[in-house]
Amino acid sequence: MKIKPARRISGRCHLPGDKSISHRAALIAALANGSSHISNFSPSQDCAATLSCLRGLGVSLERQGNRISVDGKGLRGLRPSSLPLDCGNSATTMRLLAGMLAAQDFPTILTGDDSLKTRPMKRIIGPLERMGAQIVSLDGHPPLQITGNRILEPISYVLPLPSAQVKSCVLLAGLYAIGRTEIVEPSGLTRDHTERMLQWFGASIEIGSDNDETGARTCAVVGPASFSARDVRVPGDFSAAAFFIAAAALLANSEIEIEGVGLNPTRTQFLDTLRALGAEIDIGSKRDESNEPVGSIRVSGNLRENIEKELSLRISGPLSAALIDELPLLAVIGSQLPAGLMIRDARELRFKETDRIAATAKNLKAMGAAVEEFEDGLRVVGAARLKGATLESFADHRIAMAFSVAALLAEGESEIIGSECVSVSFPNFFEVLESLVER
Repeated sequence: MKIKPARRISGRCHLPGDKSISHRAALIAALANGSSHISNFSPSQDCAATLSCLRGLGVSLERQGNRISVDGKGLRGLRPSSLPLDCGNSATTMRLLAGMLAAQDFPTILTGDDSLKTRPMKRIIGPLERMGAQIVSLDGHPPLQITGNRILEPISYVLPLPSAQVKSCVLLAGLYAIGRTEIVEPSGLTRDHTERMLQWFGASIEIGSDNDETGARTCAVVGPASFSARDVRVPGDFSAAAFFIAAAALLANSEIEIEGVGLNPTRTQFLDTLRALGAEIDIGSKRDESNEPVGSIRVSGNLRENIEKELSLRISGPLSAALIDELPLLAVIGSQLPAGLMIRDARELRFKETDRIAATAKNLKAMGAAVEEFEDGLRVVGAARLKGATLESFADHRIAMAFSVAALLAEGESEIIGSECVSVSFPNFFEVLESLVER
């Protein structure tokens, strides 16, 4: 994909359904009793992998565009697959499915593409084995051979690292356990879409309040569970919105409105971070849909005007976990800050679809920015006049989209190699972006 510099972006848009919520809606609907209808389902390849795996487990699904009908089987209605279940590039699919399969009375193999086979799975293997499942892996990496235990033991599990996927895996397994399965998040709240979706479907779930002194938070499910089908409307994907928000904030005289986007507070730290830098971001039409907050986001392109001369940005500790999807994009924004950007405590970025720390540093350097790389993050040294360059996507959708924003700011044309990887989360990203760009 070749991208030319932009003068501004403007207009109004709707974004595809949230990928994280779409996964959870389909999986939980499959475990419900009765038929659920899910609208604005994500068109991503990752969510298509979840649907394919559910079909392999005997779940009847019908898809018409972005509307999905799921014939729920209840907790005990899944059937063994004659073939390994291919999760594609989706770690969410693999980790959440593993929780459900840990309680089945048949064995299952979960596999994926070459990238997924490098992703760490010990983080789910440990708690699931404590609950009674048997899991064989390649030194903690996929493929996973899961031999379930029909009667799982409830556990209290303290997350060693912030991870909504691990939390969700244990919660889904806990639906089958006899008793109360509790997850403790020592560093505070990660994405809570699974908890919200289980509540929406009527599962018995307990949400603890944050501990004021430690910041820890608990949530728990009581099993064995039973809940009924329910219709779901998936909000627009906030992680996708972030790229348009950043472009509008950085390009002078821009103004965009993104309608119907998810505003879950576990996802919107990015807005607070940009506001702290001086961006003008307004929220409107706020409401709840399917137990998720939704609204419109309006952004004006005046960030550069409002940036103070010596302003820098440091992201570390719990903030790194809260912004994990947006960190490569924030590094691009950091290249426009007078005193630069520091990202630390983000080693998890090295275990995504690619090593996002290394990928971000390499591409920023190719565009003329000064970058220092650390094991757990990077530093962008002051503001840079980005130059058009040949950029690598590293087959990572978020790297491709982050550097599409960088290309709009640059002097001269840029080319992103392997840009088709955006289909993992946002197949028509470039079409939507081009519809908003003015040159």
